[in-house]
Amino acid sequence: MDFEVQRCTKRCHATDRELNPGDIYYSVLVVEQGEPCRRDYSAEAWEGPPSGAIGWWKAEIPSAKNKKKHWAPNDVMLQFFDELEHQEDKQDLRYVLSLLLVRRRVMRHEETEEDDQGREILVLHCPRRDEIYHVAAVVPDQQRAEAIQEELAQLLK
Repeated sequence: MDFEVQRCTKRCHATDRELNPGDIYYSVLVVEQGEPCRRDYSAEAWEGPPSGAIGWWKAEIPSAKNKKKHWAPNDVMLQFFDELEHQEDKQDLRYVLSLLLVRRRVMRHEETEEDDQGREILVLHCPRRDEIYHVAAVVPDQQRAEAIQEELAQLLK
């Protein structure tokens, strides 16, 4: 499934109240008319994820002073990682995401192998799922690396 998750609306879906810096809110992904849709809820209006939700997470509206990037929860990132597995044109994105997951200690680099075509393959272990992943080391050029960083920042905020 390939889709883009919109940014936080900064408005409660249930009450239409504006969410202000420092407010805790919940976001949920649901399918509406066959398309994924994000809904944001104030902490006061949150009653839990609706049935059939793709995923949900808790976050805080950042203050203007706080410029640190807040990534999506690890389970959301792992789901995205899984979705990229069979998308041949996105293997460089999957490789960069795997490095981010290693950096966040969601995955652990076990070893590096070489496939029968001579390509470098990272062997990663995910303790959370107790699974081993094999990720082709598709290193993007500088321009593509910047595009990937921007894409990940938009998708996984």
